[in-house]
Amino acid sequence: MASAIRHQLEETTNFITGVYNSKPEAGIILGSGLGNLVNEITIEKEISYGSIPHFPVTTVEGHTGKLIFGELSGKKVVVMAGRFHYYEGYKAQHVSYPVRVMKMLGVKTLLISNAAGAVNPAFKVGDLMIINDHISFFIKNPLIGTNEDFMGPRFPDMSEPYCKRLIAEAKKIGEKHGYDLKEGVYTGVTGPTFETRAEYKLIKAIGGDAVGMSTVQEVITAVHAGLKVFAISVITDLGIREENNIITHEEVLAAAKDAEPKLTGLFKDIVSVI
Repeated sequence: MASAIRHQLEETTNFITGVYNSKPEAGIILGSGLGNLVNEITIEKEISYGSIPHFPVTTVEGHTGKLIFGELSGKKVVVMAGRFHYYEGYKAQHVSYPVRVMKMLGVKTLLISNAAGAVNPAFKVGDLMIINDHISFFIKNPLIGTNEDFMGPRFPDMSEPYCKRLIAEAKKIGEKHGYDLKEGVYTGVTGPTFETRAEYKLIKAIGGDAVGMSTVQEVITAVHAGLKVFAISVITDLGIREENNIITHEEVLAAAKDAEPKLTGLFKDIVSVI
């Protein structure tokens, strides 16, 4: 007997395919202030989250709230312009629901961007950090509860959550464009508060290079569903420092906007080699 979540996913997918019937190869989730990649897409259909059955609705400034279907670098893509966060009051399963929808639509590769705070003292504002691993201890695992066997196994392997081949391709692309790409471990936290000084020190001590309030639940769900994942953080603030450390969301959005042209170029080229 099909589960309630499977029925919901089928209703969501049937609605979407009723208005857009091409199968996307790649899914893209855009983080805070990183929406201009949309301008590079030959848009074929836009669907607002509010019109999609069972889809959450984003509430955060810098997240527009629509699914965009079209073509990028010769590939069919679906883009989430605006994502969902646990701190908005959604359950972990709601945050990751769109990833499962992408799987149902035929997506095989997921590209994710986010805005993150630097924990590695070698990083500076505006850097792009390829995520090669993550720490998920501080967030709720979205797979808790009855396993959805039609999506993936009860105990998914997480030894390579971020596709090594795509990381290697991104490095080659970065070198071609002259981008100084960093690489490191992303630590997921719930938010919505920025971290205390002691929390930054803890995250650094356990091996985190950057910290943010998204991505990890999406990646866990994607790996469970058998998707290849590439993710990158725009470093928008410096957490691990001794001087005045007040961070505002406005500063985060401004820093993300400054880094956007590099991120857009990188994603365009990665999609071309998927």
